[in-house]
Amino acid sequence: MVYVLMAQGFEETEAIVPIDILRRGGVPVTLVGVTGGIVGSTRGVYIKTDISIDEVTPFKMQMLVLPGGQPGVDNLWNNASVRDLVEYAVKEGKKLAAICAAPIIPGRLGLLDGKKAVCYPSCRDELAGAEVLPNTGVVTDGNITTARAAADAFEFGFRLLKEIAGEQAVNKVKAAICYDR
Repeated sequence: MVYVLMAQGFEETEAIVPIDILRRGGVPVTLVGVTGGIVGSTRGVYIKTDISIDEVTPFKMQMLVLPGGQPGVDNLWNNASVRDLVEYAVKEGKKLAAICAAPIIPGRLGLLDGKKAVCYPSCRDELAGAEVLPNTGVVTDGNITTARAAADAFEFGFRLLKEIAGEQAVNKVKAAICYDR
């Protein structure tokens, strides 16, 4: 199961593109409401979530995804259950994925120490202990995948699909959506 944490003020592209790619690839994805059952994006797009943060079953989790956007990332950070899930994912060897400003969450928790990571340029100082790769769109180091920004959402989604379902699933989805970059 892939859990995508949805908080008020998420960035649309960074959430919806990876969700779409994963689901097209046959991966079960559950949208988790952190700030309610219906969550609004930075630009007024509303998403109905599948479950609340209190209904997450951590041991069933394959991957935890943190979309970026503000104030979405702040709303994720301010929730103790989110911080606990992020720590659980990393410590239990589950996959953790964060895009744009969201990598600051594992960064603030000290979970990026000694790892290669990327994030939105203005957030780099919050990736404590990480080796920040400024000219990279997506990087995976161990069980953590980080991405730079909304422009990297497709590459991010394909990387997550590869991590869960393999290269063949990625190629199938790319062909289905005419992705030829």
